[in-house]
Amino acid sequence: MQDGTVRIFSGERVFLNVGTRAAIPDVPGLKAVRPLTHVEALELDHVPEHLVVLGGSFVGLELAQAMRRFGSRVTVLERATQLAGHEDGDVAEEILQLFREDGIEVLLDTDLIQVEGLSGQGIKARVRNSQGERTVEASDFLVAAGRVPNTQGLGLENTGVELDDRGYIRVNDRLQTVAPGTWAMGDCAGSPHFTHISFDDFRIVHDNLTGGNRTTWGRLVPFCLFTDPELARIGLSESEARKLAIPYRLTRMPMAAVLRTRTLSETRGFMKALISEDTDEILGFTAFGTQAGELMAIVQTAMLAKLPYTALRDAVLAHPTMAEGLTSLFGMVPARSRVGAVDRPK
Repeated sequence: MQDGTVRIFSGERVFLNVGTRAAIPDVPGLKAVRPLTHVEALELDHVPEHLVVLGGSFVGLELAQAMRRFGSRVTVLERATQLAGHEDGDVAEEILQLFREDGIEVLLDTDLIQVEGLSGQGIKARVRNSQGERTVEASDFLVAAGRVPNTQGLGLENTGVELDDRGYIRVNDRLQTVAPGTWAMGDCAGSPHFTHISFDDFRIVHDNLTGGNRTTWGRLVPFCLFTDPELARIGLSESEARKLAIPYRLTRMPMAAVLRTRTLSETRGFMKALISEDTDEILGFTAFGTQAGELMAIVQTAMLAKLPYTALRDAVLAHPTMAEGLTSLFGMVPARSRVGAVDRPK
């Protein structure tokens, strides 16, 4: 308690949902410059003159574009060779092109070596890439380079609760820890770091305690990047399918082919879907464009219902809506090429 008193609570069940916080990489001088994280960035009462963003994943990309459109000069530093490192290369290239058109400087395959100064008053960041070393001078510094769980200093070592090698709480597919009567949910349990997943974790635990039988196994996790335009994905990406050696058929089309994008004057981007080579199952869907998240939800519903792609191909969808574009996308699925592929009703 704030007044120094100690209170002890007891109960038959304990639920841990302590979340994560922004990771501060071990770079010389970085902690000393008191960098912004997503928390402080959302509490700013001014627009930074020049913001350096460390990290080119979801949080960094969303805040970088927002600050640029507020009027900041923005530089993004990313160690990997592409932005949004978990997404396909064509997606990353579209985002990169968008950022460059917005006037955002993006330095890929770039290491941060040292930082000096104080964020908000002025910083100097020394970076290195294939072109050598350079110094980036800016007014503010934002760290968006991953997250760490808030599991230290809780006394979990006295409870029997186990942590994995990254500090996340070990749970089974029902979100139970190894300690009796103790569950963990959300980011701290190693679940995908999305609010909608934390909510679903709660539903799984609640339903199981009230007579249900749910697990995290096999659930479809929707990914949404809320830049303008949006990026949305459900199921497998191409890179994931190749890594898992899952054969697929690819269908892809530009957003400009969806008539609704022309009425909205928002034709940037594309959408694509992966269809099983052996059946008509939808393996994954990605959209980069206006209302991408809403399009994804339609395909996700079809995937949850185990519908073949032909259900969307043959659906009568209202004109002119974004959803109408799905009939065109799935109308271009290539024919099966594998011998012995399983036939399914159309």
